[in-house]
Amino acid sequence: MIRAFDILFSLLGMIFGIPVFLVVILLSLLDHGSPFFRQIRVGREQQPFTLVKFRTMAIGTRSVGTHLVDPTSITRLGRFLRKTKLDELPQLINVLMGQMSLVGPRPCLPNQTELIQERLRRGVFALRPGITGIAQVNEVDMSTPRKLARYDQVMVKRMSLRLYFKMIAATAIGKGHGDRVRAVLT
Repeated sequence: MIRAFDILFSLLGMIFGIPVFLVVILLSLLDHGSPFFRQIRVGREQQPFTLVKFRTMAIGTRSVGTHLVDPTSITRLGRFLRKTKLDELPQLINVLMGQMSLVGPRPCLPNQTELIQERLRRGVFALRPGITGIAQVNEVDMSTPRKLARYDQVMVKRMSLRLYFKMIAATAIGKGHGDRVRAVLT
């Protein structure tokens, strides 16, 4: 049943989001020349997939967890896209393709080995990764792999339509947060 809602909401989001997609693409072309960002992530049953987002960081930024990236890598438009969560819109394509769900553990990078091991141990890869989830709503990000995996495990055990809609509602009212770029120490 959750998959049916993923498809329905993704289609609606893409249809009604066409004007936003077009504006962001145009602004991205003017700001830094490349609207989309693609990156290999670890999905359900540890299957790799290509995640699609609107680009928020300069081309050439190293491929590490966001919490490890230099804050100066974020573009002017990227700051706005991250703050409003509009950078996540293209992930609706990943949801339609069945690689992601609207709600689930955030997909990690293949080089985040500590998080992968913690998730393996806790059975987290049984779920499709999501755009939002319990950890994001509770402001737990990938900078704390064990804590994140514990939250993800709770989601695996409690996943239901009720939790699905609760996480979507919480994110819609502004509670969901992705990984934040940490300040550089001088």
